Amino acid sequence: MGKKVIVIGSGFAGLSAACNLAASGFEVTVLEKNTVPGGRARQFQAEGFTFDMGPSWYWMPDVFEQFFARFGKKVSDYYELLRLDPSYAVIFGDGDVMQVPAQMPELEAMFERYEPGSALRLRKFLEESEYKYRVGMTEFVHKPSDSIFEFADWRIISSLFRLQMFTPISKQVRSLFRNKKLIDLLEFPVLFLGATPQKTPALYSLMNYADMALGTWYPMGGMYKIVEGMVTLAEELGVKIELGQEVSHIEAPKGHATHVRTRQGLEFEADVVVGGADYHHIETQLLDQPLRNYSDRYWEKRTMAPSSLLWYLGVNKRIPRLKHHNLFFDEDFALHAEEIYEDPKWPTKPLFYVSAPSVTDASVAPEGCENLFVLIPVAPGLEDTEAVRERYYNMVMERLERHTGENIRDAVVFKRSYAHADFVRDYHAFKGNAYGLANTLLQTAFLKPKMKSSKVDNLFYTGQLTVPGPGVPPSLISGQVVAKEISRLFRE
Repeated sequence: MGKKVIVIGSGFAGLSAACNLAASGFEVTVLEKNTVPGGRARQFQAEGFTFDMGPSWYWMPDVFEQFFARFGKKVSDYYELLRLDPSYAVIFGDGDVMQVPAQMPELEAMFERYEPGSALRLRKFLEESEYKYRVGMTEFVHKPSDSIFEFADWRIISSLFRLQMFTPISKQVRSLFRNKKLIDLLEFPVLFLGATPQKTPALYSLMNYADMALGTWYPMGGMYKIVEGMVTLAEELGVKIELGQEVSHIEAPKGHATHVRTRQGLEFEADVVVGGADYHHIETQLLDQPLRNYSDRYWEKRTMAPSSLLWYLGVNKRIPRLKHHNLFFDEDFALHAEEIYEDPKWPTKPLFYVSAPSVTDASVAPEGCENLFVLIPVAPGLEDTEAVRERYYNMVMERLERHTGENIRDAVVFKRSYAHADFVRDYHAFKGNAYGLANTLLQTAFLKPKMKSSKVDNLFYTGQLTVPGPGVPPSLISGQVVAKEISRLFRE
């Protein structure tokens, strides 16, 4: 057998690392705290409804295809993908709804209706975004980002200005478009990256290319189908997945990890350890203090991506005016962003998002019913109480009912909320964050927490608090990158 690798956590990054390491000949065991795999992408069932607990957007289909292709597999071996059209709806107010078409001719026509002459500028914007996507997804994200010298390549250096690393995305968007609704549409994908559009590098307009050109997709049966596919693949490759095993300590005498212990009393021998759980938690709770990469002060100074206040709702009737994805931009975008990033507080008049997968997929709700996932992005580290949750529930439901013309609250037959305290309890999430570390310029690439421990020579990290960053596709890539580094350093 090959060297023993213990992977802590079975989220996308942990499963990706496990699959890649097993395929390289390592003996891999995944230790998962919860009783089901998937991390934030878990799923649960109640009253005949099936709820995805976390990610609900399927963007960058090429990343998923490339992941499975590494093992001679296809996405279609594990789940059926459907491209959504419209991709999503944006609600700006009563009767003011933008349905974003999946096809480019219709999308350009929509831009023209909002701002004559903007179709050509959209074409230019997406050409630039495609360049950023191609360079970013080939040159940047597959590097371990251990040192600035990894980027000392003339192709990369010469592309930095074209990539607009030092220009805020708000400036780029506003240089091309004047219509506020189009600006909101183009800036919305960065809302979850962890900073205002004014502080997010225009490099991240690559997200607009992912959105508008590559499309919004849905795996029939829910996002958990991806997890199920990855677990099946991992087990085919020989990975052992131990559920309900919460790691309590990493034994690392003389700066070399030898064993991983769990709260359930088990001990696992390790030649290499991969931390796919919360980086801050592993550092501060699982390692002896002299073995930490970073101080408490370092972590306190990090800019975190948002947390979320969520509700999983089962409704005993259909809601015809809802699309699969619905973005409620009927309040001030700038104010909400400020209350997440600049002046952290519970938002005054939040934007919110509603996913209704039952619009597309009859399997996730009983016949004649609707499955709703409601999300408010909020600042991490806020005091989270049931009273606060209920106040915001009624606030957003009033707006949802006004938009749909339906009495939804009286039709709710299942309701579960989820916020900061739950993220901490279930995932040990630092400050109850939902999306990891913000993608600001000062937290990009080699400026993120390092993938390799500087104090423990066989301890590595993967996931949304290290490179390349938050999101499902970056997490898949993070697992690939860490596995490649371990193979380079430890394979016999």
